[in-house]
Amino acid sequence: MNLRTCRHSLLLAALACCIAAPGCARDDAGAAGGATQPPATSAPPPAPRASMEPDTTNAPIERAAPPTLQPVALGRFTAADRVSAAMTGDIDITDSRITGANGADFVTERVAIVRGGDEFAAAQRYADVMRVDAGHPVELRRVLDEVRGADGQGFCNSMKTGFLALASYEEAGMRVVKLMALQGDGIPAATATDTQLCAATSYEAAR
Repeated sequence: MNLRTCRHSLLLAALACCIAAPGCARDDAGAAGGATQPPATSAPPPAPRASMEPDTTNAPIERAAPPTLQPVALGRFTAADRVSAAMTGDIDITDSRITGANGADFVTERVAIVRGGDEFAAAQRYADVMRVDAGHPVELRRVLDEVRGADGQGFCNSMKTGFLALASYEEAGMRVVKLMALQGDGIPAATATDTQLCAATSYEAAR
């Protein structure tokens, strides 16, 4: 065997060993794959909003309206005891006024619906004065303006009436209305410091 033939045989043997070896095949495949794979690219970031105004593509948030305070009694009622006859006589109750037959007139605003068991002052409950159950609704109105009756007598004597509280129920075919007059500027509550009971009256109307 001459030198050229020997070199040719060694070259063929080395090539056969490389093809049979797994590492050599993986390197060739990786090199071939890397050559054909396109370079990785990243998407450009979204453009910033040109304005901070609300996004009109989204539906607006809907908020529930606050509940409306319902009156416990409306209409004309007859004085049912001596106190109510002296203080107001018969009364007309509307959404914003309580007017007596003797000329007394109260411009009011409805501020809350409380319960008979609530206290309008420390240890003093609406239920105990009005003779209603603890769970009975009581309408609380702030007095915005007051005109005294012809005799000049008011619910709170010489002091301004601060609040009027109303409760109503049916009894023996009659609609009964209980009215409390309170003195004081702060909202009647167990912690109130200036709330005082001025008068408690009763009225009724045939059903």
